[in-house]
Amino acid sequence: MTTTFPDISISTDRLVLRALEEADAPALAEMMNDELVAAWTAVPQPFTEAAALTWINDDAPTERAAGRGIDLAVTEFLTQRLVGVIQLTHTDWRVRSTELSYIIAPWARGEGYASEAALATAQWLFGDQRFERLELRTAADNTASQQVAQKIGCISEGVLRGACIARTRTEDGGLTDLRTDFIVWGLLPEDLEGVADQMAEAGYSSYADWS
Repeated sequence: MTTTFPDISISTDRLVLRALEEADAPALAEMMNDELVAAWTAVPQPFTEAAALTWINDDAPTERAAGRGIDLAVTEFLTQRLVGVIQLTHTDWRVRSTELSYIIAPWARGEGYASEAALATAQWLFGDQRFERLELRTAADNTASQQVAQKIGCISEGVLRGACIARTRTEDGGLTDLRTDFIVWGLLPEDLEGVADQMAEAGYSSYADWS
């Protein structure tokens, strides 16, 4: 039984999801230093290009080789510009389940890229990889992330009380931890029925291909 994700490229009408490359490092570092990324993730701040290169050359390949998950750069098809990252983590190959997270760069928000990339990833997981469950966890106050989960058909399954550490700015410009809840979302193959058509009607790509 396969226990690692392949070196994959997933395409939609507007996006290409592929392995992170060294050329992504400057844009990746800039994206990770964004205020919202600092608030809703555990990414070290400030995030340097050296840290980005470590992620690209060491962390991401190690996670994939170990079967724990995969990190994919989200790029625009026309410009090849980095606009985000999709991560699969905590993969259980026996249950055929994994956890999805997404980050969209500040220069690309409002375009529906998170939903498009997340839906394409789910279609690939359920279709090509024969997965049976996709899980998302969103901070209780992160409404933008929750909207993405809803758009791709996820069902809210409950709340993990006090399980999330968000961050907020202090008066001196530093970051301080803020404990909050996680909302757990689940997505099964049958939950995708009709989702692609709904997104297409809303003006977002519903087509995904992979190689």
